[in-house]
Amino acid sequence: MRLRDLFFVTGTVESTVQITKRVRRLRIACPSQTWTPGQQIRISVDGLLTRRSYSIWDGDEMALEICVLDHGDGPGARWARTAEPGQEVVFTKPEGSFVPHPAPHHLFAGEETAAVPFGPMIRSLGDAPVHAVIEVDTPDDQLPLDNVTWQYRNGTPAASSKTLVDAVKRLDLPAEPGIAYLAGEARTIQAIKTHLIQDRAWPRRSVRTKPFWTPGKKGME
Repeated sequence: MRLRDLFFVTGTVESTVQITKRVRRLRIACPSQTWTPGQQIRISVDGLLTRRSYSIWDGDEMALEICVLDHGDGPGARWARTAEPGQEVVFTKPEGSFVPHPAPHHLFAGEETAAVPFGPMIRSLGDAPVHAVIEVDTPDDQLPLDNVTWQYRNGTPAASSKTLVDAVKRLDLPAEPGIAYLAGEARTIQAIKTHLIQDRAWPRRSVRTKPFWTPGKKGME
């Protein structure tokens, strides 16, 4: 056994599909991996020391699927843009605690970067009551998700998004708190969290957050 195999999983790109203008779905054939909706893997995109985190979109006993948002010219975006079937992929095992929990109802709010983990999380909840708002730039950026209210920025910045916060404020939520899953840009997440706690009297423990990015800061994920 190679030393690398003690810490990483080795798979192979099986297929790639452009599912929106900026999102590419990659299916990675690999040994059976147990995962929970909402978890992620860290892929070595330029040698073992350069890794990027990607939420799992779907998976079965033969492969895992990720959806990569092309939002710049970093090493992760370049890797996803050029990945081809047959190419080796080295990544960590699925990890993370940003996963669904039992609750009377579930609230999801975030932007493009949150759409991928939200997809399998919402699917896993079956018939449970779900309220979901996802903000994207235009309708062309929507992922194939059911039971989602889509909001559009139309060119305005995603950071500190008033559009997304206002959309959550307009939701007709049950009086009893459920569990909120807030993911994406850190400042917008904080604003939504503040609204839920201060305006709707949700307990802090009922609001789960996963900040993926914020302007000027690296290494959040």
